[in-house]
Amino acid sequence: MTINTPPKARFSINVIEDADNRLLLLHRYTKTTWGPGKWGFPSGHIEARESPEECSLRELHEELGSEPKVELVKPFGPVRDTFYGGLYEIHLFHYRYLGGEIRLNDEHTDFNWVAKVDFKKYDSMNGIDEDILYLNIWPREFLREEKLPGRK
Repeated sequence: MTINTPPKARFSINVIEDADNRLLLLHRYTKTTWGPGKWGFPSGHIEARESPEECSLRELHEELGSEPKVELVKPFGPVRDTFYGGLYEIHLFHYRYLGGEIRLNDEHTDFNWVAKVDFKKYDSMNGIDEDILYLNIWPREFLREEKLPGRK
């Protein structure tokens, strides 16, 4: 597949970092389509006539509730995935967590604020390590080399 081919689907992915440089990971329900039983970021499909930014904010509210407060650090993308042959277009949104209670929807069973030294202990979805690398949040040494572009 070439990069000039229209994407099969488009996604907004929200990477939320707290003041201690920890990232918010959500544990996905075992019956979800994408990454069942894995840890991932709040994210979702970009709907027709919806901008990546609108999708990002919608998914934050749907998956975390209306109370958490965040501020945008930087957007990144679009990029094509590396795990599925470039089928999907990814838009990343790096947010700083400012506070508020997190109330998960039924797509998730748990959440954790994860430090870089603990990240490899989590069975995360494909692409999560790459998202962290794209946003330059943690050094590569804290990520799984086998889940990064140019992996061995």
